[in-house]
Amino acid sequence: MFGLNKKDTTLFLIVTVLVVFAPFFLNPFPADSGLAQFNAGYPDLMQKFVIFGIFAIGFNILFGLTGYLSFGHAAFLGVGSYSCVWMFKLLGYNVIPGILLAIVVSAVFALLIGLVSLRRSGIYFSILTLAFAQMSFALAYSVLSNPSFNLTNGETGLQVYSNDPQIFHGLGDPNFPHLFGLSLRETETLNLGAWAFQFNVGYYMCAFIMLIAFFVMIRIFRSPFGMMLRAVKSNQQRMNYTGLNSRPYTLAAFVISGMYAGLAGGLLSAVDPLAGAERMQWTASGEVVLMTILGGAGTLIGPILGAGLIKYSENIFSKINGSVLHQWFSFLPDGLEDFIVAIIYPFVGKGWHLTLGLLFMLVVIFLPGGLVEGGQRIGRLFRRRDRNSSDAELDAANQRQAAAE
Repeated sequence: MFGLNKKDTTLFLIVTVLVVFAPFFLNPFPADSGLAQFNAGYPDLMQKFVIFGIFAIGFNILFGLTGYLSFGHAAFLGVGSYSCVWMFKLLGYNVIPGILLAIVVSAVFALLIGLVSLRRSGIYFSILTLAFAQMSFALAYSVLSNPSFNLTNGETGLQVYSNDPQIFHGLGDPNFPHLFGLSLRETETLNLGAWAFQFNVGYYMCAFIMLIAFFVMIRIFRSPFGMMLRAVKSNQQRMNYTGLNSRPYTLAAFVISGMYAGLAGGLLSAVDPLAGAERMQWTASGEVVLMTILGGAGTLIGPILGAGLIKYSENIFSKINGSVLHQWFSFLPDGLEDFIVAIIYPFVGKGWHLTLGLLFMLVVIFLPGGLVEGGQRIGRLFRRRDRNSSDAELDAANQRQAAAE
């Protein structure tokens, strides 16, 4: 299917089904139940799942295939966001020009940074990318917000104002982000008993783009180009000794990865027309590293799983406060209720980072391959049980046959 082998086609179809029916899968609990706190099927969060999935997919092309660890990928995310908002300010609210400009500008920016950073490898490459990202953050936060040529609007963030040119706004262009007139904020709600499922235009646009990005990533992984990137990760020095120049391949991977990050930044501004310097901070770069490692660096679906896990924790666990915990354990005696709440409280609400940190430690120690390795181990366990069961049934059948004879 589209040049994919059977295994990759199956994986692509599974991801497609999960993405299309996400409003159902992410709302397992009735809206009026106490467990509705854990439902994640609302538009804002679903959009973050797929957008940061794209971000992590792009980072995985660089880190997962070449082994080059970038600590500055948030710079491309921020550049893509600013580019998209500027297109809104100049032309209008149609998201397609903004997304295309975000990809192009982030590609050029990644090319310039890559030409310098890829002169070094290992920790030196990581520090260089971090330095460029922090320089970009400082420029966006202060220097480029100079009133004479205000490109970023500093700490307030870049947004669209009524006095902006918006060339096509007077030609019937709606006053909100749209896809050829279809508002990205439009949401249809399906009520089935106590469940409410929301279908948002912005989410499905981002999901469709993520599926394209995922398909392209699979083709890159299975291509001769991807094989060359794996050779770089395996032993770049030996590859150079054979006469192959690895630098064009690593630069291409860096630029492609930056384009993915710019695409994610453009989509963030498409669903919420605001761009701020905080998207370029080093913490955002560290977040995509966590996503990739948690899910499984170098795997196909791992970065998407890691992005979903972190964004779920950030938006669900962070909302659990003391009153929610007391409501959950109100059936216990007062003393025991307070004791259990006191134990759990540091790991939720503002302390959700502690839970994420412990989870990251466990994955790194026990599952170096991330969540994908955990799934593979479970699959092997069940296959081993099935094999043992089949062998036992075969032995029993042989014994019965021998007894009959």
